[in-house]
Amino acid sequence: MSGQQRAPERRVELPWTRFVALGDSFTEGVGDPDPGSPGGLRGWADRFAEVLSEHDERLAYANLAVRGKLIAQISDEQLAPALELQPDLVSLCAGGNDVIRPGSDPDEVALQLEYMVRKLETTGATVLLFTGVDTGFQPVFRSIRGKVAIYNENVRKVAQRHDCVVVDQWALEELQDSRYWDGDRLHLNALGHHTIARAALDALNVPHGLEPLDPPPLPARSWREARKDDALWAREHLAPWVVRRLKGVSSGDGLGPKRPSPASVHLPPQAGEG
Repeated sequence: MSGQQRAPERRVELPWTRFVALGDSFTEGVGDPDPGSPGGLRGWADRFAEVLSEHDERLAYANLAVRGKLIAQISDEQLAPALELQPDLVSLCAGGNDVIRPGSDPDEVALQLEYMVRKLETTGATVLLFTGVDTGFQPVFRSIRGKVAIYNENVRKVAQRHDCVVVDQWALEELQDSRYWDGDRLHLNALGHHTIARAALDALNVPHGLEPLDPPPLPARSWREARKDDALWAREHLAPWVVRRLKGVSSGDGLGPKRPSPASVHLPPQAGEG
């Protein structure tokens, strides 16, 4: 899937030549491994930047996102470096790790998001924001569906106030399908990241040739097999996540951004090429 690169539907002149991505694991690309990409991850932002580069080879792309970061950490650690890079296009997806925490207030999280947007808009850059995914399909996170919906409305409000562009993940029905998610059920897989790249390009009206991809067929499983898989997932993924939250540690502790400086984008080979 990672090698399926295609020419855009039509080459157009875009208003952006410097793209900076901010955020957490979603924007870092966790769940979409690629040995040929910096940090060993590709992700939606890399895929998105590849298409922008097809339109304009001058594009310089930096990705400051680091997995596990809360919105305050993204603000403290990524905002100033992003401003120094003088982007003309910025993506900001932050707050998801806060909203899923027990006791968090989606309104307070949105205030922090708006603070960052106010700072970013001083650059004159186009700012791309993201709503959260509808968690109704995930039994473990179904209980926070209302909090996510409240946060999403706040994201839309912030976008309206500051003339941002919104990628509406809540409306992407594909993301209600487990086949678009990694085995940890917390991160998108390559198919999911491909879907987000398409959605982000569409939100900005960028012509592209990224076609919808069919997911693999669902394996036939008995009720017992499904429960066994759930128990295995809880032991290998959910329990460690809960322990990290209780200890106040993050999967991103000690890690730096995979693309700290703007650079040209390496395009994957066309399908059928070496």
